[in-house]
Amino acid sequence: MEIIATLFYTGYFPTAPGTIGTLFAVAVYLLIPESFFIKLTTVLPVLILLSLLGVFITGSAEKSMSKDDRRIVLDEFIGFFFGLIFLPKNLVLLFIAFILFRVFDIFKPEPIFRLQKLKSGWGIMSDDIMAGIYTNICLRIIIRLFPEILKIES
Repeated sequence: MEIIATLFYTGYFPTAPGTIGTLFAVAVYLLIPESFFIKLTTVLPVLILLSLLGVFITGSAEKSMSKDDRRIVLDEFIGFFFGLIFLPKNLVLLFIAFILFRVFDIFKPEPIFRLQKLKSGWGIMSDDIMAGIYTNICLRIIIRLFPEILKIES
């Protein structure tokens, strides 16, 4: 489980492993067709399934590592995609999403802070999923306020 929980050991990066896990998600995002992220019937079931698997995988990895071990970055990987669901694929949005997600994940405004206190894999996964949801909400506000800057029709 450790190999998946650490995203093939990228979580062992000595500095900012959560950021490295998020960059891994950015790379994967760039490979996935835009139609996947916009279609409710594909993206939401996949993210829910990955999240539930993430709860199991991170919870299992935590047993052999340490509580909410910083090397476990699968949660950043999955949580980041919640920041981009149902939004157009756009490099400016992707950059803003990356910054917002990292800010929410690091500073943990409520209820993110409380969610991380859930037991085992639930706590590991849920705070990053909420950070992704906050990111998604902020991106929608930015799109509404600045559609011309992002070259996106609202």
